[in-house]
Amino acid sequence: MLVRGPSMAPALKNEDIVLVRWGATPKPNDVVLVRWASRPGQLSIKRVSHHVDGGWHVVGDNPYASTDSAQLGPAEVVGVVKARLWPRPRLRL
Repeated sequence: MLVRGPSMAPALKNEDIVLVRWGATPKPNDVVLVRWASRPGQLSIKRVSHHVDGGWHVVGDNPYASTDSAQLGPAEVVGVVKARLWPRPRLRL
């Protein structure tokens, strides 16, 4: 997946490429790919905070440039980010 925007800086930056394991079960602090009920068709990369009724509470690493569960409510996790592939390969985020 190609990262767009600054919401996950400094862990991930605009135009980073990440490897996502689709269908993986998240745990707190994992970086994940999510869908929002209020924004059909949009995928976002966020960090898992905790499980809530209706999905997962997720947040961006950059509180000044993130739209996350605080504004959009619970998210559906569709995959777990396993690594950044480019430009600086890294397994743990």
